[in-house]
Amino acid sequence: MNRPEKPKKPGNNKGNPLKAMGLVTTVGSSLAACTFGGFYVGSWLDKMWNLSGIGTAFGVLLGLFVGAVSIIAIIKAVMGESDE
Repeated sequence: MNRPEKPKKPGNNKGNPLKAMGLVTTVGSSLAACTFGGFYVGSWLDKMWNLSGIGTAFGVLLGLFVGAVSIIAIIKAVMGESDE
């Protein structure tokens, strides 16, 4: 007796190399852009308020945090677990 096929889940991305490549590219780009943006804003704050590197460090850490949150949102959207 044959088993009926299981219905595929909407978030199943197996076997799609272009989608995987796009996800990896988006994750890397997002993290890099947020980190460089934080560095830029932090170095600008250093120049404005003469903070001697504290603004840059804070900006980079903030950029990494924002990048991580962005990556989590991207992965949830791709995996089909978005709250929308």
